[in-house]
Amino acid sequence: MIYFFIGTKAQLIKTAPVMRELQKQNINYTYIHSGQHQETIDLLLKNFAIKKPDFILHYGKDITKPYQLFLWAIKIFFIALFKKKSIIANDPNPIIVNHGDTFSALIGSVFAKIIRSKNVHLESGLRSFNLLHPFPEEITRIAIFSLTDIYFSPDSKSLENLKKYKGIKVNTKQNTMYDATQLALKSDYCAITIPEYKYAIISIHRYENIFKKEQLINIVEIIEQISKQIKIIFILHKPTKQQLLKHKLINLLEKNPQIELYPRQDYFTFVKLISNAEFLVTDGGSNQEESYYLGIPCLLLRKTTERDEELAHNVVLSRYSQKIIEKFLVDYKSYKKEKLKVKNSPSKIIIKSLLDLVE
Repeated sequence: MIYFFIGTKAQLIKTAPVMRELQKQNINYTYIHSGQHQETIDLLLKNFAIKKPDFILHYGKDITKPYQLFLWAIKIFFIALFKKKSIIANDPNPIIVNHGDTFSALIGSVFAKIIRSKNVHLESGLRSFNLLHPFPEEITRIAIFSLTDIYFSPDSKSLENLKKYKGIKVNTKQNTMYDATQLALKSDYCAITIPEYKYAIISIHRYENIFKKEQLINIVEIIEQISKQIKIIFILHKPTKQQLLKHKLINLLEKNPQIELYPRQDYFTFVKLISNAEFLVTDGGSNQEESYYLGIPCLLLRKTTERDEELAHNVVLSRYSQKIIEKFLVDYKSYKKEKLKVKNSPSKIIIKSLLDLVE
């Protein structure tokens, strides 16, 4: 049996195409949801037409604050161990599939080792080689690599980063995010009316950008600077909104007629918003990949990125440099590209490899 250990929205978005393909091939799997994120999860399940979780380890509000995350992780780990018999039953050869760089992926990886299961890691090998950017994701990745038996990497560079780790390694050529964006684009579903005017999308949520007051002020100033050039749709992640309220910065954005504050959207709607935008400003690795597959110019508000391939294509790494930001705003149209077309589905490569290993 294949067991998916998932906890966040981003994990579900990138793993859903694999789960959906398994369903399409009538192959059974078990979906374990850690409960790290719960808001909009039901919408994502509907978007991708995948089954509800077989096991939910935590019920309650989304885990959004750093101190909550550590306490929650310890709690979930012991809940997973307590429910081990009901989850795994008498399966002699379980395969646990984890994704990315979240605490849920780390918990799932430790869980796999304790029950002596094969641990599979999707989106493996990504590295920024800077322990504080992104934090704590870079540290989490390194820990997960050491616990993994089967690595699925989205490109040759990621595969190279795994050279010192033992195990089976497979290059999926692209990330499963490609399959997710394709499903979203092909769907007729959209929860809102896409604006007809020109706009830019902004989505900010990383720890290093929102949990330090000085840096958050800097981000708000950048947003206001961009608003002088183009209308902005600012997608508010819950922790971002909480920090803006805490530091009394949200009023500045609400009073600006060039800025519209949107709540987080379901995935299919969000992809359609991005695909119709002039450009995207983000600090999210997943958003960076989405812009890459959609060919949308992207300004990355980070010091480093673990996804270098996009930098030569449509993504500009700001390093928070005013000069780089201004240059992008003047010249963003030059980063507009055609939508990427991939011959082989990354999700299908993963499933074929997993089934070959099971056999």
